[in-house]
Amino acid sequence: MNFEAIKSIYLAEMARTRRTIMQSIISPVISTVLYFVVFGAAIGSRITEVDGVSYGAFIVPGLIMLSLMTQSLSNASFGIYFPKFTGTIFEVLSAPVSFLEITIAYVGAAATKSVLVGMIILITANFFVPLEIQHPVWMVAFFVLTAVTFALLGFIIGIWADNFEKLQFVPLLIVTPLAFLGGSFYSINMLPEFWQKVTLVNPVVYLISGFRWSFYGQADVSLWLSLVATMIFLFGSLAIIHRIFKTGYRLKP
Repeated sequence: MNFEAIKSIYLAEMARTRRTIMQSIISPVISTVLYFVVFGAAIGSRITEVDGVSYGAFIVPGLIMLSLMTQSLSNASFGIYFPKFTGTIFEVLSAPVSFLEITIAYVGAAATKSVLVGMIILITANFFVPLEIQHPVWMVAFFVLTAVTFALLGFIIGIWADNFEKLQFVPLLIVTPLAFLGGSFYSINMLPEFWQKVTLVNPVVYLISGFRWSFYGQADVSLWLSLVATMIFLFGSLAIIHRIFKTGYRLKP
């Protein structure tokens, strides 16, 4: 394992974050806080509790997951797309660095940024509502697994995209709607039985449910089912990335 190469790429990506701190850190935190204030005030005045948890506290895990997923996707996709766009990706590909080392560096940097944003949001939420984390180890596990998984997906999107419009297509038109429909702001048990079954097709449901369980011990689906679904997503993304590097899809002329 070439740790020097991993370190170099990782630090270069993190340096870009420091240069664009407003866009990378401050902007998503402010956006999420606005979601919290608006939804908490508008809906919280009508729904005081969900399964014994105040509505304001109930939506915090969903909001953190929403930010974590979108930031992981955006950071990873832009991180690999920009070297493609400028042509510097060929320097990385010609270096004695394996696909796994390249993936670890770019995905690790993207996941680090999104985890940082998520932690700031979690700390900020404490100023608005009292939070309880019953299972902190599981909370950290779902936190990191979700960040890494969606960073891997973003890495795939960044390689697939050949323009900036495609780079934004999946996060804006697929992932964000799935997050909104995945129980970020409500429990799927509040839905009619038919729509509960339809919602279970949404993979984001399992991520949000497992993460919310780590806070309040309540989940829409089984904890182990959430964990298995997350791991399938993670290893599936890794398999796709391995195939991309093996075939040179949109990486080599």
